[in-house]
Amino acid sequence: METDIAVGSGIRVVVDRDALASRLALVARASSARGAVQVLGGILLRARDGLLEIEATDMELSLRTTVPATVEGEGAIVVPAKLLGDVVRLLPASEVTIAHKPEDGVATIEAGSYAGRMNVFAAEDFPKLPAIDVPLHEIDASSLLDTVQRVSRAASRDESRPVLTGILVRFEGSKLTMAATDSYRMAVKETELESAGPELEAIIPARALDELGRVAAGAETVQLGVNENHVIFGAGDAWLTTRRIDGQFPNVAQLKPETFDVELEVNRAEVLEVVRRAAVMAQRNTPLRLRFAEGELTISAQSQDVGETRESLAVAYAGEPLEIGFNAEFLREGLESVTSDGVQLKLINPLRPGLLSADGDAFWYLIMPIRLAG
Repeated sequence: METDIAVGSGIRVVVDRDALASRLALVARASSARGAVQVLGGILLRARDGLLEIEATDMELSLRTTVPATVEGEGAIVVPAKLLGDVVRLLPASEVTIAHKPEDGVATIEAGSYAGRMNVFAAEDFPKLPAIDVPLHEIDASSLLDTVQRVSRAASRDESRPVLTGILVRFEGSKLTMAATDSYRMAVKETELESAGPELEAIIPARALDELGRVAAGAETVQLGVNENHVIFGAGDAWLTTRRIDGQFPNVAQLKPETFDVELEVNRAEVLEVVRRAAVMAQRNTPLRLRFAEGELTISAQSQDVGETRESLAVAYAGEPLEIGFNAEFLREGLESVTSDGVQLKLINPLRPGLLSADGDAFWYLIMPIRLAG
């Protein structure tokens, strides 16, 4: 199967359409659809040594991979990421030909009955990606990705506080600790690895670690290395590099209360089901109300001009009635992040944070309450 890609002095490359399409889709997620630097909205195609190298970056995150190809000549061009991906995905034949002559400023694409031309950017204008030829540590992929998945939802999306958009990643021998917070909730997970990881403590963008979940999906191991202010992840023939975030991450140990006045175990599936139903009515930042009474938990929400909901279930609560309010989405995501059948729910009072955890699981999720009216 052949795809013609001409770059530099002119090139011809032959590549499988489906293989190219899948790799373009993977790498394109690192391209920048915004900003004044147009070349960052493109994908670098470099043909050499029987491979087509594919790269994209937005200067914070970069992705690169390769696809086998029959190559004539050497060179590189930058093609608009979305446009190229859409075209290749819809081509009518299993072979694609991309060709480029330096004097033309366009790449030609042919496949079966299809023939097209696409404007390109000069490869010289594309940023040089961080080197990946650094010492690498092999990490079990499932352990790494599970840890990311369980904490990343607590990271902030507010770019004005960049430290909180990251996940604190710390390797201590064979123990991996990750923590994330948006200042309204915090998730922390400790994971024992089969072997020691690198000497690393860094704040890594949550977006990059979420992207790693896609890049490394199905992989058994992930290669991990450090290049100055970049962290490097490799899985199969794909590589992800990301900048470390500078700054001081909140002190995790100080934020977690040492003692709680109320500690009880609830059935995760039952409570999560009720929370999901009640959250539909908790609109416009309306708090989800949790009222504990003897042997009972009542979950309710009321939104003005929308409606209200109330649902009760049996729990092993004993003591004075207690009512506390939480952000519905934050509470739901906390319950979803616990993987055991039973959830330990720990409370102090309606104005202090609550904590979700599980026996035998080195994970906890701290959530700030919402002051209730009335």
